[in-house]
Amino acid sequence: FPEMVSNPKLVLVQGTLNVVMKQNVTLSCLSEPGSPPVRYILFKHNQQVSALNRSDLSPALFTLTISSARDVGEYKCKAEYNNSSGGKYSNSLNFTLLEPISKPVLSSPTSQAKKGQNVTLSCFSENGSLPITYLFFKGTQNISPQKTMQKRKAAVIFLFINSLSDFGTYKCRANNSFPNITKYSNAFNFTLAEERSHSQPLIISLGLILLLLIIGLALAIPFFLIPLYKASK
Repeated sequence: FPEMVSNPKLVLVQGTLNVVMKQNVTLSCLSEPGSPPVRYILFKHNQQVSALNRSDLSPALFTLTISSARDVGEYKCKAEYNNSSGGKYSNSLNFTLLEPISKPVLSSPTSQAKKGQNVTLSCFSENGSLPITYLFFKGTQNISPQKTMQKRKAAVIFLFINSLSDFGTYKCRANNSFPNITKYSNAFNFTLAEERSHSQPLIISLGLILLLLIIGLALAIPFFLIPLYKASK
């Protein structure tokens, strides 16, 4: 009686939808109500993966090993009576491969700053499955709330350089859903920008005036000394 088969339910009974490489997952597919025997077929993107027959009302259990990126994606199962046409499909389950994050890079548009200046710090991990959570440190003290990025873009914080103590060593930390992986960035230091003294322009101006006076005297000597010399003759 093909018309008696119902849409099966596909349920994850072992593992998680966010998977890592070499992880095992088990899927359960069951059409209820339905009269056995029932044939259950597991599909990934409309391509058959496996098939099991059940002569009772127990679910079909499919165990998969995530061995490559090709093993993740959307799965469905189909329930049909043996040797019958048609059948009905289940809901879908979508597996996502978790990728460990790469070492984040901490950077700033400027490496020099002076007291009273606003600066920015950016932290970015080029690789790793999203979302990625960043945390900024100065020394061993965190200096901002966690920033969770849902898109592949840098986390940015704004700092105010208030004193010489703000010219310390900064780092950031990145982690995602990949288990037991946390990575720290390179160290970044702001250096104190040299502030020009207000007396420097005055000193330069006085030096130029003195130089002009010396040049003027050197040019004037022939006009005064030569006539006096001739007059003394």
